[in-house]
Amino acid sequence: MVATVLTLRYRILANTLTRNVWQLVGFVLGMFWAACALVAVLVGFIALAIWEGAPEARLVAVAGGSLLVLGWVIGPVLIAGSDMTVDAGRLAPFPLSRRQTMLALAGIGLTGVPGIATSAAALSTIVLWARWPVAAVVGLVGAVLGVLTCVLAGRLATTWSAGLGSKRRGREIVGTVLLALLVLTGPTITGVATLLDAAGGVGDRVAGVVAVLGWTPLGAAWAAPADLAAPSGAGWLPAMARLAIAAASVIVLWLAWSRALDGVTDSPARRTARSARARSLGWFGRVPTGDVGATWARALTAWLRDPRYLRQLLFVPLLPIVFLVGQGVDGPLFASSAVAVALLQGIAGYSDVSYDGTAFGTVLATGIRGSHDRLGRLLGAACIGVPAVLAVGAVTLAIAGDAHRAPAVFGAALALLLSGYAVSAVASALLVVPVPAPGDSPFRRVPGQTMASGLLVFVVMAAMLVLAAPALVLALIGALADLTLVSWLSLAVAVVVGVAAIAVGVVVGGRLLDRTGPDLLQRIKAFPTR
Repeated sequence: MVATVLTLRYRILANTLTRNVWQLVGFVLGMFWAACALVAVLVGFIALAIWEGAPEARLVAVAGGSLLVLGWVIGPVLIAGSDMTVDAGRLAPFPLSRRQTMLALAGIGLTGVPGIATSAAALSTIVLWARWPVAAVVGLVGAVLGVLTCVLAGRLATTWSAGLGSKRRGREIVGTVLLALLVLTGPTITGVATLLDAAGGVGDRVAGVVAVLGWTPLGAAWAAPADLAAPSGAGWLPAMARLAIAAASVIVLWLAWSRALDGVTDSPARRTARSARARSLGWFGRVPTGDVGATWARALTAWLRDPRYLRQLLFVPLLPIVFLVGQGVDGPLFASSAVAVALLQGIAGYSDVSYDGTAFGTVLATGIRGSHDRLGRLLGAACIGVPAVLAVGAVTLAIAGDAHRAPAVFGAALALLLSGYAVSAVASALLVVPVPAPGDSPFRRVPGQTMASGLLVFVVMAAMLVLAAPALVLALIGALADLTLVSWLSLAVAVVVGVAAIAVGVVVGGRLLDRTGPDLLQRIKAFPTR
């Protein structure tokens, strides 16, 4: 039964990849990237084994192994729903015992791309102990226990995150919080490293942390061989103790996962009916009526209530914080945060139709003209994007004390923002990309999506930069040469060129949408679902 489940899972994967060439290309490139990373790791281990000693090998093995286990724990929470082709809930109706279900899911984890890469990286750590045969044998046992710890911890985290995200609102909140934490990871690491350096050296502190990790489930399996990498062999007792901790961790994870699966495979889904309450029309009652007004209200509602749009607004306050931590108040990036915010907000609209999903069919059924749809979506985005860019620019310039550069900063920012709206009006009538469904984690991906979406983003960004180039050049000259007149000229050019580009984009995008609407809907329906 376990072999049958594994066979079906990879047959589904093969069918999915052969349906879409971009997914296949992205999958192949992902495999190639993983292979290159493994080769680089192996070369690094060989160099470390030749030129360094046991203390350095211990530091690398324990730190890298602990991060690997931690990645398997955090990863399922970040990418909840990314690969739910086979899970406990889907296997529950079939005559599988609990043990068979767990073995099947663990086998899928081991034989997937992350599992294969983890196994290869873990086995390559044996190279570090090649000069000490006994330590190498213990390293092999530790690598096996370490891989099992990774897979079981990942499966346990997946089960727990599925329970936490059983309600749509819970998934949205968790995903949004994790995305914000991920954005702040870089500044946090920089700040911690600075504090450690001031407190007496990063190296000594890291060595102390690694010594502690070697006695925890995260690093015990990877630290065991290091105790035997000495001629005296005096490290047998601590090595065996570490292996015992690693083995006990595997057993505890297996039992905890079995217990966590109870709620998934045995408990029926509970649904709570909500009573309908009369509400106001919201933005639909505040904007003008008609095709443009209805689309405007719908777009504005999405920007203010749909977590997929709200996550994009996270970068409005977070980007200045990142620049502030990285360069300080006097850094040029902090004072020009509004430009970076404008770039992200301007480019966001190219996936509007993709976010509609199959509901885009309702838009087509209304018979709305393409130009009205383009204009309504643009107005909804502008009601959020323009005030956000202006507010960020005003605050950061005031804090940095660079108010005299305001015309240049606002000129560059508005040039990018308005150009982005113009390009998105055309691009979203031609392009659709796989995006997280409502309620999904923001990190949800389908095979090949990262590459395809990345290429499209660069194309849209290039078009934005071409349209914004005149104002950007003037803003740069005005800021660097401190020419006030040129800075004000950049602002004027940004507004005039941007408004003209938007007018053209709405007309051209509207005509394209009138012709491509049904085709866009069919392509959206062809995307792989959960």
